[in-house]
Amino acid sequence: MKVSEKNKAVELRKQGVAMGEIAQRLGVAKSSVSLWVRDVKLTSSQLNKLNRNGHSVDAIEKRRTSRMAGTKARRDIIAEQALLEAEKLVKDTLWCVGTSLYWGEGGKTQNMVRLANADPAVITTIMRYFREVCAVSEYQFRGHIHTFDHCDEKKSERYWSDITGIPLKQFFKTYKKQSSASKNKRDTLPMGTFQVYVHDTNLFFRIMAWIEYLKKI
Repeated sequence: MKVSEKNKAVELRKQGVAMGEIAQRLGVAKSSVSLWVRDVKLTSSQLNKLNRNGHSVDAIEKRRTSRMAGTKARRDIIAEQALLEAEKLVKDTLWCVGTSLYWGEGGKTQNMVRLANADPAVITTIMRYFREVCAVSEYQFRGHIHTFDHCDEKKSERYWSDITGIPLKQFFKTYKKQSSASKNKRDTLPMGTFQVYVHDTNLFFRIMAWIEYLKKI
């Protein structure tokens, strides 16, 4: 630690300068600045000013832009690696089926892996894809059932838990929908529709890149 840098940091902090700006001016780590100025007490007006600056439109926009740039850079790196993976994985039938299935039925927004369907064969296939091809850990799965208000909620939950192998404790609260349709018509989906979620942004980027690969070939 350089005494001159510490003294300068303390002086700037007493003037009400934000720790991030002090670190930038002195060319040191913010953690070092935090340690050096921990005993400096700011006035109420200084604290209010720092708070206003931190929540100003410009500050918020800078943070948002920085996050977006970081996300895009990460996505580009993952996509590049995923395209190389796809050249080998394309020989795997389950990869082809699962990626195509996600292309048609899966979520493409919110950087979130999710797929909904009422066909147990579709759900079984995508679960195999997630587990065997994508190597998703069991704790990352979440399930969500959409059903009608006259249906047996508990029966649906047990059914989809058995189909997917996802424990009920990893299910979101079942959504029960009222409908003006006839009861007979609604009974064509007695177990409702199941939506599986995987909380893994990197996997979402990989699957999106795999889909782009399939589009090109």
